[in-house]
Amino acid sequence: MRIAVTGATGLVGSELVPELSTAGHDVIRLVRRGPGEGEGHWNPASGIEPSALEGVEAVIHLAGENIAEGRWTSDKKARIRDSRVEGTAAVARSIVGMENAPSALICASAIGHYGDRADEELVEDSGPGEGFLPEVCQAWEAAADPAREAGIRVVHLRFGVVLSPKGGALAKMMTPFKMAVGGRIGSGDQYMSWLSIEDASGMILHGLNTSELSGPVNAVAPEPVTNAEFTKALGRAVHRPTIFPMPGFAAKLAFGEMAEALVLASTRVLPKRLEETGYTFRHRTIDQALGDMIR
Repeated sequence: MRIAVTGATGLVGSELVPELSTAGHDVIRLVRRGPGEGEGHWNPASGIEPSALEGVEAVIHLAGENIAEGRWTSDKKARIRDSRVEGTAAVARSIVGMENAPSALICASAIGHYGDRADEELVEDSGPGEGFLPEVCQAWEAAADPAREAGIRVVHLRFGVVLSPKGGALAKMMTPFKMAVGGRIGSGDQYMSWLSIEDASGMILHGLNTSELSGPVNAVAPEPVTNAEFTKALGRAVHRPTIFPMPGFAAKLAFGEMAEALVLASTRVLPKRLEETGYTFRHRTIDQALGDMIR
């Protein structure tokens, strides 16, 4: 299959593209700079160059502003929203305008859709939360409506916290935990819905190959953990104590609004649709995932 991918150099894209190639797919990496071999040009405002879509049977759209880098100023929040909503709308417009449109559009989304929900178990049918991230996620998914209305199968993978030793949240936590100065954040009771980087790639492939999947799909491991449980698991993996908690007020001082939405919020999400369609998890438990990554 010929597949075009935005965000191919990001954390998830860097894992996905080699796996697609190994599986025998012809991958076109969509980039914003001048394209080289095996690449095509796209722009979040204007869309994908028609030449980059010739013969493409599926599009995987992963690009978007990193939400965990820097404080959430008004400009940063605008970039977070626009990069997702405008970028997805541009991708949808581009493929709808093709004479032979791709059969599937696999779009990144996020469990931020559900907001802060304490210990409520959340599945794909659960309603949206309130606040900045739920509003962004709703607009983000709605931006793909033109593709859906044109009969293209659209899958919105609502990713949880992607764990990888190569980047993202886990890589940032490794240094303090290895130095034995890691600990829970806030009360530690807030739920964290996670997945390994290997499963992020595997779930995209599952969405690509499972024709009955469409609409929102929770891309998380089946066993969400509290922040306190995650802290203990990471301590076990690096063989260090975890006795230096960060109070909630300190997290808010350090990270501002981002701390409340990403670190202190509780989102207990279950992968109902993945399990219903027979997805085989590469990492089901946090100890298994962290153990493999640290090794």
